[in-house]
Amino acid sequence: MKRHSTARALGGELADEAHGPTRVERRILRKQFYLHPGKIFASAEPTAVTTILGSCVAVCLWDPAVATGGVAHFVLPRGAGDQASALRYGNVAVPQLVQRLIDLGCSIDRLRAKLFGGACVIAAFQRVGGQLGLGNAESARGLLAAAGVPVLVEDLGGRRGRKLIFQVDDGTAWVKFL
Repeated sequence: MKRHSTARALGGELADEAHGPTRVERRILRKQFYLHPGKIFASAEPTAVTTILGSCVAVCLWDPAVATGGVAHFVLPRGAGDQASALRYGNVAVPQLVQRLIDLGCSIDRLRAKLFGGACVIAAFQRVGGQLGLGNAESARGLLAAAGVPVLVEDLGGRRGRKLIFQVDDGTAWVKFL
């Protein structure tokens, strides 16, 4: 008697129930989330997070061992504030994102980072050095270094905004200049 596999074809790839969905199936099943400035997002579910960056910086973190990650989109390098507005500051948002990921089962030793944004998009600021975007980028680097999280990719600075899509489960990122 011939046994039939539980595999099925999808876009040229085979998947079976024992090994879970293929890369193509994960892309189709992945949830979508738009992240506003001054907010963070963390999830253990496959999710594509989209955000728009100018001088803001997006810190993208994920733990490949548990396919969990998140994004902090901060506006200013440092500051304080009440709970609702404090996430717009890098020194508040990045540690909170790290803590949320640990709460979801990530290990600080396995976290990986990608950094995006930090541009100087306003012409008047370009003439005086564009310090806000650079300050945000330096803040992100320093906070991650202090936490012991390696930065694998940086796409920072310049004079154009960016559209970012980051997949929290596998760390894949796409950037389009605006």
